[in-house]
Order: sequence, then structure tokens, then C-alpha cells
Amino acid sequence: MAHEAIVIKNKKASFEYNFLTTYTAGIMLTGTEVKSIREGKATLTDAFCVFMNGDLWVKNMHISEFKQGSYNNHEPKRLRKLLLNKSEMQKILSKLKEKGTTIIPIQLFFSDRGFAKLEIALARGKKLFDKREDMKKKDQQREISRVVR
Repeated sequence: MAHEAIVIKNKKASFEYNFLTTYTAGIMLTGTEVKSIREGKATLTDAFCVFMNGDLWVKNMHISEFKQGSYNNHEPKRLRKLLLNKSEMQKILSKLKEKGTTIIPIQLFFSDRGFAKLEIALARGKKLFDKREDMKKKDQQREISRVVR
């Protein structure tokens, strides 16, 4: 029995930011959170990552409450700890000191072994003219694909 891969993407991120480097991090979740993600009920749109007490945490990631969760249910926008190697954490921390860089979640998925993973990126915000350039390129690609058909 093959399962469809659940991938929840942050579509707004590529429009708002230039990605410098990406990392795949494990994420600590409760049982009801995992079940909600498997149903596809999570959003990464407003989410961002912060360092607190030497650990990396994701804030504002919304995972809807599980319907059959009863009193065991989780808080939808709680802080969630990310799991990375110490060397990766040091690299991210050193690059974060540069002005204008931030850590943005790109996508949430399950690994082959069934663990929840969060792909994060060190990113720098785009200026308005960068966004316009991206929109022009997208429109040109769309026109080219129409002509080719």
C-alpha cells in the first residue's frame, strides 16, 4: 500500500526572499500534530525561525487541531523545536549575524522513515524591484510555454 507524500510548502517565501542555503531539520511534534499534518492541515505562510537558549525554534507555524484529539489536543501556533546537528547550528548562527538574513521554513514533509522534517532556508529579503523582475521572468516563461504548445 503506497502512501501519497504529504508536502506542505511555503509558496510566499520564494517571492519574498532570496534563499542563500537550505537545511533539512527534524521537528519535535506531539501525536495530534502529526495526525493533523498527515491530513494536510498546516500552514507555513507566517512562520519563521529563531534561536533561543542555543536551540532553534519555529514560531507562528500553524497546525490545526486534530478533530478527534479531545483533551489531548495541541495549541495550533505553539513554539516547536527544530533538530539539527551542532555543526549546522553553528553555521546558521554565524551567517545569521549578517545584516538582513533570516531563517524561513520552506516546506514540511515526512521522510521515508515516517519522521516529520522541515526544510528551512537562510534567506535575505527581496527588494521591490527584485520582485518585479521575478514576475517579468515568470510571465515570459508562461508566454514561451504557450507559444511552444
